[in-house]
Amino acid sequence: MINHFTAVYEPAEEGGYVAFAEELPGAITQGETLEEARANLAEAIQLVLEANREQSRIELIGDSVIRETSTITR
Repeated sequence: MINHFTAVYEPAEEGGYVAFAEELPGAITQGETLEEARANLAEAIQLVLEANREQSRIELIGDSVIRETSTITR
């Protein structure tokens, strides 16, 4: 599955960049260079999605639910 997020990079006062994904609260990181910030943000996005998925599974234990892949196209 391919997901697209809006990555935002801001120069940090102490140098380097702060990076976050607009659509995914909690996916925030930093890097000394723009390339490092990009790589760190990709990892942060993956970790937040995995944590959210696991939290949802835990919260729904014992509930009768249907799980399926949902594809959003524009």
